[in-house]
Amino acid sequence: MDALANLLDGPRARGAFLLRSILTPPWSLRIEDRAPLTLALMVRGDGWVVPDKGDPVRLCPGDIAVIRGPEPYTVADAPATEPQIVIHPGQVSATPQGVELCEEMDLGVRTWGDVPPEAVGTVGAPGPVRSVAGAVVAGAGQGGSGSAEDSVVMITGTYQMRGEISQRLLSALPHVLVMPGDAWASPLPALLCEEIVRDEPGQEVVLDRLLDLLLIAVLRAWFSRPEAGAPAWYVAQSDPVVGPALRLLHDDPAHPWTVAALAARTGVSRAALGRRFTDLVGEPPMSYLTNWRLSLAADLLREPDATIGAVARKVGYGSPFALSAAFKRVRGISPQQHREGVAAEGSAAS
Repeated sequence: MDALANLLDGPRARGAFLLRSILTPPWSLRIEDRAPLTLALMVRGDGWVVPDKGDPVRLCPGDIAVIRGPEPYTVADAPATEPQIVIHPGQVSATPQGVELCEEMDLGVRTWGDVPPEAVGTVGAPGPVRSVAGAVVAGAGQGGSGSAEDSVVMITGTYQMRGEISQRLLSALPHVLVMPGDAWASPLPALLCEEIVRDEPGQEVVLDRLLDLLLIAVLRAWFSRPEAGAPAWYVAQSDPVVGPALRLLHDDPAHPWTVAALAARTGVSRAALGRRFTDLVGEPPMSYLTNWRLSLAADLLREPDATIGAVARKVGYGSPFALSAAFKRVRGISPQQHREGVAAEGSAAS
């Protein structure tokens, strides 16, 4: 398994929050939910993601934004539109003055906004509609001042607990990235549009897995783009010496690797490997291995049934004590404290 495959193997949605929003302009949502990661798919109409720090990013029909938290941001019809609704932790919606809107704006199965559900039609309906092919979209609006043609449909999927997304993945992403709808081909956006409004047994699990698949597909496509600014370890995979060394470390992190062993497997001297690895990846091979093992351990500790001893063996430490010592030295907390923090976040989100 290569480094990117290992990285993208992390998302594990558990009861993720998925919602179809139907809104008429002017509209503006202030997102203060402190979620670690959110996907926003523009099904119909245009919108903007407005970070507190950085330039606004436009979303056109079919575009998908991946937004890394927990810092707040705004999603609106225009960058200058003042927030009308605030989304709090637990996906509680309210006015800026604190009046809750969850029930008032409920439009049925995973649908929310200011357009009545009976006004919803299909892409093939008459009228100037730009949207994701095959998706259900809105017709007339009643909450905003815009016309039927101005109504927007946006699907959001939110990973509500940090334990659902690996820290390795979060640290590799910018605050906001956008995959243009016309820059890649995937059946997943249209499938999500269909599935989000279904109310059938097991649908929550279906949507969790769809969200994971869509995130993985978007990030795989995004990392391959020149403007992605991919992390150093990703770029280094194409190097004829460092690439094989990275794959060895990722394929078998529990192996008792040394620089000498890696050099022998890659056909260069220890000095040449150490120098080239450090130049391209940004840290020496053994330092990279330590951080990789601890990142894996941090993700494995999300599972409540995994013992610290079992995690230690899986990532290359001979005992729970050895893992705890390394974890605390590098991360400043013990594995148990890390696990308690993940559990506390889960309780807060629920």
